[in-house]
Amino acid sequence: QVQLVESGGGLVQAGGSLRLSCAASGRTFRSYVMGWFRQAPGKEREFVAHITWSGSRTFYADSVKGRFTLSRDNANNTVYLQMNSLKPEDTAVYYCAATSRITTVVREYEFWGQGTQVTVSS
Repeated sequence: QVQLVESGGGLVQAGGSLRLSCAASGRTFRSYVMGWFRQAPGKEREFVAHITWSGSRTFYADSVKGRFTLSRDNANNTVYLQMNSLKPEDTAVYYCAATSRITTVVREYEFWGQGTQVTVSS
């Protein structure tokens, strides 16, 4: 079991940057692939990025590729999502999630944080 707590959301102008953090509890953090998802009002939750257990591999949605960077610090049980060149369409609640497999599918993630709001103004 792992508990996840996101932080770092806020209001930023288009073109700006934010760094989201996801702190995990428990000793098994390194056993999980960590992902980020987002959900805008009236839309389904969508995959943003994931990072493998050791952090050696990352995968991004096309919509954020080249602008977002995902990293993890297994010593401190934390995952970071650096978001640059933000656009108004990036506005959403961002969720951190954990799974035991490499996947982009929402329902295959076992544990979820409560979410953090990101708002990008034009």
